[in-house]
Amino acid sequence: MIGNMKRIGYLFLMVLLPCFVWAEEVSFRAEAPSQVVVGKPFQLRYTVNQRARDLQPPEFTDFEFIAGPYSSQSSSTSFVNGKRSSTFTLTYTYTLMANQEGSYTLAPATIRVSGDTYTSNAVRIEVLPADEQPQQSTTHPQQSGQSASSQSSASASTGQGDVFIRTIVNKTRVHEQEALLLTYKLYFAGLDIAQFTNNTRLPEFEGFLKQEFTIDDIQTELEHYNGRNYQTAVLYQTLLYPQRSGDITIDAAQFEAVLRVQVRQQVRSIFDDFFGSYTNVTRTITAPSVTIQVAPLPAGKPAQFSGGVGQFNLSGDISNTEIKANEALTIRLAIQGTGNMKLIKTPAVDWPEGFETYDPKVSNKLKQTTQGTGGTREIEYLAIPRAAGSYTIPAITFSYFDTRDNQYKTQSVGGWTIQVARAEGDNTQNVAVQNYTHKEDIRQLGTDIRYIYTGELTVVPTREGELRFGSWLYWLCYLIPLLVAIILFIVFRRRIAQNADTVRVRYMRANKVAQKRLREAKQAMDKNDHAAFYEAVERATWSYLSDRLRIPTASLNKENISSILSGKNVDESLIKEVNEVLSIAQQARYAPTTDNDMQQLYSRTTALINQLENQKL
Repeated sequence: MIGNMKRIGYLFLMVLLPCFVWAEEVSFRAEAPSQVVVGKPFQLRYTVNQRARDLQPPEFTDFEFIAGPYSSQSSSTSFVNGKRSSTFTLTYTYTLMANQEGSYTLAPATIRVSGDTYTSNAVRIEVLPADEQPQQSTTHPQQSGQSASSQSSASASTGQGDVFIRTIVNKTRVHEQEALLLTYKLYFAGLDIAQFTNNTRLPEFEGFLKQEFTIDDIQTELEHYNGRNYQTAVLYQTLLYPQRSGDITIDAAQFEAVLRVQVRQQVRSIFDDFFGSYTNVTRTITAPSVTIQVAPLPAGKPAQFSGGVGQFNLSGDISNTEIKANEALTIRLAIQGTGNMKLIKTPAVDWPEGFETYDPKVSNKLKQTTQGTGGTREIEYLAIPRAAGSYTIPAITFSYFDTRDNQYKTQSVGGWTIQVARAEGDNTQNVAVQNYTHKEDIRQLGTDIRYIYTGELTVVPTREGELRFGSWLYWLCYLIPLLVAIILFIVFRRRIAQNADTVRVRYMRANKVAQKRLREAKQAMDKNDHAAFYEAVERATWSYLSDRLRIPTASLNKENISSILSGKNVDESLIKEVNEVLSIAQQARYAPTTDNDMQQLYSRTTALINQLENQKL
């Protein structure tokens, strides 16, 4: 009975599951292409994540209404680790068309969900003009803009489409260290880009420091260029900082792309005409070179010039103006702006005499922008006054070249008067360090600094048995380590010389290597692994003979082993035993054997190597 009730409950849950909506935050969004073309239809979609009704779209006054709304919905439910999650999506689709170019904004729409009204986001759409005429030529001559940009392009003909890459810089005339943005931008129409290969050749950017932008995913968008609409994508982008004046040419770049183009062929069936035929074509596309005119920085640089080029702002403060001797004093500066932030020098602080100073701590919170490196450089200075008195810290100045006004500018902060009171007591061991981030860099005065003793020195005579300078025990302490070092040097030098003779080393270690391989054979015999056993026995015998006779293994065979052993006055019975052991090991690897055969061969091989070890080979 209980089992039937559970089954009914599960069935009831599955029936109501698609109709059940979780109480989650309502999301109602409008989506449309950011660029469309005059006379070409496009779709506007409204999406809500819960069941809704009474969609009220805005007035389509700037667009021609073609069709809609068409509604569709989807839902899914999943169980993960015993937890259920459900999603629901309701979409309304309108088809519109623009009849006039320009930029337009579609007002938000409204919809009702569970009695409440929700509003979508507004949508901004840029309408591009239609193509003036089909491009018959795929050659795009280099163009130099009269404004603050230079735009160059080169194309690769495919026979059916158009594809080229422009070299775009936001400035063609800059000063030294002034940031400029270089972009390689792809344009294509009438075809698809399947992929880009790794055969990309970028210029060396000689004369520039560069900071590349990371492009994780190449996104395409429409752009009207030279009377035609193209799909475009940014392939590469970098900030360049010129390091010298004069005309600097950025060489051409090459990109290798795989293009997907339609094959023109005779139609043999209605299916060929309907589906079409495509092929992949590899093309090398060249982005043209571009020349940058770099002007030197004007004369009359301020004495405190930091090397900064851009727009910056200096701010700062001091931790305290009334402190006691041996207490830490901190000055914090912040340089904000955009330009060559990584190349500017740290402003100097003119500390008064009697202040113990430390290296400033610099932290950068920077990011790359199209105008240069922007963000904040924070600098923290630390000093400790050691004596009481009134001190003046002059203003801290920061000079840079402003690229907007084309002139040098100097900013300053501070000009503080510090009152230092006498420390409590005279205890230099007690140093207070406050309001400084890197306290581990400061050590207590009195433990890391020892003053010179100016009093009288008391000479204490050496007691009997103590080590004295010039005594025989004193010199013995030097001679013994020296003798040990000389002996070790001689021993290790001989050992190095012996190890350098690889043939001799193999000769000396022949028995050790053979015994190791015999142990491997014993392990294989215990596991009843016939193939591994006979292979280990054979290798042990051959390698031992090779090392002891100083002959490479590849040059050994039974015939020359017999002749060599005979020449060394080895007994004929021992030579015969060598040949028999090798023959048995070779034949047994490919023939049925018993455990008794393996044990007998193992004993014979061990005895053979021991007998050969006693021979003068």
